[in-house]
Amino acid sequence: MRPWALADVNYEYLKHNRYEVAVLPCGATEPHNLHLPYGTDLFEGTVVGEKICEAAHNQGAKVALLPTIPYGTETNQMAFPMAMNLNPSTLFAVITDLVKSLEHHGVKKFVLLNSHGGNEFKALVRELYGKTSVNVFLVSWYSAVKDLAADIFDHPDDHAGEMETSFGLAYFPELVARNADGTLIADDGAVAKTRFRAVNEGWVSITRPWHLLTTNSGSGYPHAATAEKGKKLLDAVVERLSPFLVELSNAKLDDKFPF
Repeated sequence: MRPWALADVNYEYLKHNRYEVAVLPCGATEPHNLHLPYGTDLFEGTVVGEKICEAAHNQGAKVALLPTIPYGTETNQMAFPMAMNLNPSTLFAVITDLVKSLEHHGVKKFVLLNSHGGNEFKALVRELYGKTSVNVFLVSWYSAVKDLAADIFDHPDDHAGEMETSFGLAYFPELVARNADGTLIADDGAVAKTRFRAVNEGWVSITRPWHLLTTNSGSGYPHAATAEKGKKLLDAVVERLSPFLVELSNAKLDDKFPF
């Protein structure tokens, strides 16, 4: 039994132990170029959650990893077969119900661990503020080490590129599609530009239709990926996020929290 994983523990354990912090990974079910599985964001969020919660538990944190939500917002990927969409309002409602459950059970510290770029939760965090006694923290794990990515990877990653492919090679290699010679069954992840300079430069934002943006849903060059790079990435995530969980678990709840 892993005492930091809620799905593993039993009632006997919970009768004698309580949690201070709950961590909820949120993934997605969608295509990732030709080579990565549809569950990539689900697997990544689960592995990250497991590693940071285990490390925090080993340092004394009273932390519970909740089962990963496997679906995310896919409105702009629906042209690809079997992309499974939950609208933001639906996803917000599900998470709000889970937060209410935590509140009922006396867990007042909650970390939303996002693993899918299409999930945008800041509005939910604002909406929950003042409506619940649960203190909500939001982190997209890949953003937590964004400043270190250039030291690990050779190519920028948006979706199914070098970073995500390296993660897959490290932690679910049996699901990464390869040719007989070991090369990836993947295109180069090239993306199209819109007709508007302001959008291309990032001055104006749109919801990108991925069937027009990409060839096979991949955005980012995957062929430089290695398992070693994926392990370096996760080590960096654990180094940054597990101490936060320990601090959060130990933090006193008062009228000035979190300051």
